[in-house]
Amino acid sequence: MRKAIYPGSFDPITNGHVNIITRAVQLVDALDVIVSHNPQKQGFLTLEEKIQLIKEATAHLPQVNVVAGEKILTVEQAKVSGASIIVRGLRSSTDFEYERTMSMANKALNANIETIFLTADSEHIYLSSSMVKEIHQFSGDVTPFVPVCVKNFLDKKK
Repeated sequence: MRKAIYPGSFDPITNGHVNIITRAVQLVDALDVIVSHNPQKQGFLTLEEKIQLIKEATAHLPQVNVVAGEKILTVEQAKVSGASIIVRGLRSSTDFEYERTMSMANKALNANIETIFLTADSEHIYLSSSMVKEIHQFSGDVTPFVPVCVKNFLDKKK
């Protein structure tokens, strides 16, 4: 069985994330979406809220399991999850440079873990959780950028 992880902070999950998840499950038998805390980012949603929203947004994909990440390196999280693949989404050349460096470090730490990059579809190339949070903060409409469950949740969070 080919298992992968897709780690991220998903604060909140966007249509771009769902697109990467949907495409990743076509390549593997099982995908763990790992919700991790990024110490370099200010959290907007709680861990529980993120997990619930991802579960709702991916309910149509039975191969997806959503779990809280442990406070360990991503390559170690893959090992804990029983995965041999790390999925990363790319929007720009800046993303590529950063992710390529991380994948090389991960490969040095564990030669049995492969990283695959999925480029964002053109309609999601500019999309980020940070952008969604800013639009929401200023009472803008996030409908085009997030799954319906996220929009509904954010509407209630105002």
